[in-house]
Amino acid sequence: MRIRAITLRILQQFIHDKRTMALMFIAPLIVLSLMSLVFNGDAYQPVIGVSGEAVNLSASLEGHDVEVKKYSTAELGTAALKEGTLDALITLEGASTQVVLEGSNPTANRAVMMVLEQTSRDLLPALEDKGKPVVSYLYGSADMKTIDRFGPIMIGVFVFFFVFLIAGVSFLRERTTGTLERLLSTPLKRWEIVIGYVCGFGIFTVLQALLISWFSIQVLGILMTGSFGYVMLMTLLLSMTALTLGTLLSAFAANELQMIQFIPLIVVPQIFLSGLFPLDTLPLWLQRVGLVTPLYYGADAMMNIMIRGKGWSEIALDVYVLIGFSVLFMVLNVLALRKHRKM
Repeated sequence: MRIRAITLRILQQFIHDKRTMALMFIAPLIVLSLMSLVFNGDAYQPVIGVSGEAVNLSASLEGHDVEVKKYSTAELGTAALKEGTLDALITLEGASTQVVLEGSNPTANRAVMMVLEQTSRDLLPALEDKGKPVVSYLYGSADMKTIDRFGPIMIGVFVFFFVFLIAGVSFLRERTTGTLERLLSTPLKRWEIVIGYVCGFGIFTVLQALLISWFSIQVLGILMTGSFGYVMLMTLLLSMTALTLGTLLSAFAANELQMIQFIPLIVVPQIFLSGLFPLDTLPLWLQRVGLVTPLYYGADAMMNIMIRGKGWSEIALDVYVLIGFSVLFMVLNVLALRKHRKM
């Protein structure tokens, strides 16, 4: 009888906790569906530019599922390569053959080299008087390691994940222990409370961002071609976005377990859509979902800084978007405090 009573109590507890029930039965299906879409996406279709006499090779390249873009001059093709609209550029001018890979994405590099290998029989007659093609990289190199490709993204992921979790749980504890309610009973305005909490937690997020960035670059040796200051800026903005999002969602959690339940629904999908896998291979609607997630912009900026060595002009949009996310979440935090002030 006593075992039966305990069993019934646990069952009733789960049945009445709709969020836990959803996490157990619905969240795994969502995550598995997302994994299926990511891993079973279309094969990567490289975009190769051709200029000069290489324009004559377009038909052969297009026959191997390649998108070919023609340029009247090598300078225009190089500009497109730097803008990220090409995976490689082939030029045939004078007595030399040049193949320049964009280099920042190993998946794209492998796809381009595979196409060149597959079309070698078609290309050799046209290249026989040009000498052996010279392959070079605009960014990175042929010996670029996997950690160099995924490192910038994972730095952003780890910063976002740990700040989100710690901030959410800490803010929740402030509420469950009654500290937040006591503050709300004072003349303090809601926005002052939110700013105070953000500043307090923010000091530790700055230290965490600095430590993770320094350790990844200096100790692990992840490729770094840009400014460390810009890396710090982006990790700080990601921290602030995760901080404000974590404190916002903590308002809808009754305990630490419910706060953790947000991870597979809020954080995991962002990781899949952050750039770890080529978004071009995903369905269009899923690509658009990625465009409204903070991690996408943080990862994009980190890639531009650490691998491509880009400056402010290339990361400005990502900076402004992350600031916008932080401000939006702070405003929603202020609104969410209304229900607690009424208690």
